[in-house]
Amino acid sequence: MRYRCASPSEQDAPGPVDARALISLGREHELAGRLREASDQYADAARRAHDAGDAAHEAEALRRLGVAHHRRGEGPDLGRDLCRRAHDVAVAAGLPVAAAEALNCLAGFELEQAAYDSARSIFTAALELGGSSARLRGRIQQNLGVLANIRGDLDEAQAHYQGALSAFESSDDRQGMALVYHNLGMISADRRQWTDADRYYRRSSDLAAAQGDVQLRGLCLLNHTEVFLAQQQYASARQSAEAALQVFDELGSGDGKAAAYRFLGMLYRETGEPAMAEARLRGSIDLARDGAFPLEEAESLRELALLFQQTGRNQDSLRSLDHAHRLFRRLEANLDVVDVASRASRLEETYLVVVRNWGQSIESADRYTFGHCERVATYAESVARALGLDALEQTTIRVGAYLHDVGKVRVPHEILNKPGPLTPDEFRLMQDHTIYGVELLASIQFPWDIKPIIRSHHERADGRGYPDALRGEEIPLSAQVIGIVDVWDALTTDRSYRKAMTHEAALEQMAQSRGWWRKSVYEAFMAAIGEPNAQTPFPAVQPRQQFRSTALP
Repeated sequence: MRYRCASPSEQDAPGPVDARALISLGREHELAGRLREASDQYADAARRAHDAGDAAHEAEALRRLGVAHHRRGEGPDLGRDLCRRAHDVAVAAGLPVAAAEALNCLAGFELEQAAYDSARSIFTAALELGGSSARLRGRIQQNLGVLANIRGDLDEAQAHYQGALSAFESSDDRQGMALVYHNLGMISADRRQWTDADRYYRRSSDLAAAQGDVQLRGLCLLNHTEVFLAQQQYASARQSAEAALQVFDELGSGDGKAAAYRFLGMLYRETGEPAMAEARLRGSIDLARDGAFPLEEAESLRELALLFQQTGRNQDSLRSLDHAHRLFRRLEANLDVVDVASRASRLEETYLVVVRNWGQSIESADRYTFGHCERVATYAESVARALGLDALEQTTIRVGAYLHDVGKVRVPHEILNKPGPLTPDEFRLMQDHTIYGVELLASIQFPWDIKPIIRSHHERADGRGYPDALRGEEIPLSAQVIGIVDVWDALTTDRSYRKAMTHEAALEQMAQSRGWWRKSVYEAFMAAIGEPNAQTPFPAVQPRQQFRSTALP
């Protein structure tokens, strides 16, 4: 997980020395991460300002107290109630900027609860009410940028951040400038503009250090690590991640520590130290689980899956992805977590990486079938499109294509590569690969329903297939799609027991066997692959890849 900075408030109103001094002291505690001490100072300031009839500082102290309680994880209701009280005090006293500051905080709470339309509406009202204050205008623009970022509109987010930066510069608000530089760094990293990201993070970190903002400095160190990893500056990445870990350890920030451990695990993975990588990634998972940070836990599980994939532990990799996917599914119903959809999408991309590489590793045992899974996947997607299947069904078929022969890992090598016909016993053993495949994946719950493909892709509509002798509509459609293109690829490529058929001879064989598949499946195959004017291009065999997580979108 990467962290963006939203802006609660920053207005300092003139007033009696005692309330103002207490607020100032509270700010020092808050910037240093001492939230309990900050809350005590703000509460005292609010009482003193109320007793003195000082509405400006009462509103400010109440608002800051609400934010401090919220940052301490004491539930959104207490923070909201305090900010509403601050708004009411300001409105009653005729203080529009102070009222707008309170609205800005309330909108920030809505943003964190994923109530995006409500957040935008309240931010806009705050801007209309208190836009005369450059500092406040900058903070609202900053928060509107965060909102646009969450929704995936990077252009709008950058425009808001640039507007915020102009407002902060005009008011010489260095803390505001530090916040917006940090978020501009994240926009640049999202666009893989690593040089710009590096520059923004450095500016933000320098300003945060000058302002004594320990939390923001930790975030800069943490997110800067991603830039160093992408640029393969591993010494700098390690230094940055370890410094971030120290900051978050001192602050007692469990999610920050978990993220720092995750980055250290990624670093060790990229530098060829798998044992240390696994230890750090498991440490991140434990910290996230203990602190109830499910999004960070899911991200770390994804990185662990990539480590397992790199080291050939394919089943462990899929189990980690399975766990991460189940976490994301729970998070999708949890409105206090943002940006889940894009992270879940990235997780599913990782699934495809892992299953594709596993499929390639399986077929590498048979020198004649290397590239078979990739070809079957490409053919099958074409047939699926011809059948009018939706995007989810097409993805299911593609994943199933990569793993349809996974059970062959249990078939003896000499049988896989036998140059002549198989004996009846050998053929029965080969047939069992469909059952072996389902057994291998029994403990893994995929996002797609691929197990029927693995078990039933050798079933035939006439009931003469295996392993269950299913007939007609009893055979899952997805398994029929994989089955027909599996036969086509077997006919049109060299095998240990014969040379590839010509296109015409293979089509003739397919026509003679058309009773093996549903009519709709055979017709879709002919439309997508069989007809010369609609033939799917022969898919090139892709080289086996090593995937760096920092290069994935």
